Amino acid sequence: MFTGIITGVGRIVAVQRLGSSLDHGKRLSVEAPAGYLDDVGLGDSIALNGACMTVTALDLPNQQFFIEISAESLAKTSGLTDSGPVNLEKALRAHDRLGGHIVAGHVDGIGEVAHFSQVGESWELRIVAPHTLAKYLAYKGSITVNGVSLTVNRVTDLPGDGAGCEISINLIAHTVQNTTLHHLRAGSQVNLEIDLIARYVERMLQDKKA
Repeated sequence: MFTGIITGVGRIVAVQRLGSSLDHGKRLSVEAPAGYLDDVGLGDSIALNGACMTVTALDLPNQQFFIEISAESLAKTSGLTDSGPVNLEKALRAHDRLGGHIVAGHVDGIGEVAHFSQVGESWELRIVAPHTLAKYLAYKGSITVNGVSLTVNRVTDLPGDGAGCEISINLIAHTVQNTTLHHLRAGSQVNLEIDLIARYVERMLQDKKA
């Protein structure tokens, strides 16, 4: 489990194929900030851009860790196939503060940035979410974008069947400066995870109808 509070920005420095077919995944080498891996061991969970991954090897002298990501996970996430910066968060410990919201590290879908610009001292981020996730998004509800816990300020359902919705999010300068979100542009793809509680509410309502 995670909280959506980014604890470091790393960089994918190498991507290695685990096989020759599309059924094979990839092995990623990730460079972490100095000292970030001091309390990390083999088998630990670290979220990369919101996707929970398992540390399979460590290279502490070079501040690098390695993960293996399946073809299934690659097909359902963005930003994990090429070299570049990634948001990092270590798994939640029982005594940690829950500064964001309960995050599973399971990407539910990929959104597309429609607008990203500075407004006063803050930034407005608008994302088009797929139709399958639209029903879980609500005003003042929680959403995880590339692993960052954020609050939805506005939801606009888009016209047309299966068109999804557009959500508007306000970002403070600290969030922009200390995550990879400042790299976003209109057209960028982002990993989205809906609020875990919304899943259970839907399930309970379905059971009631049945």
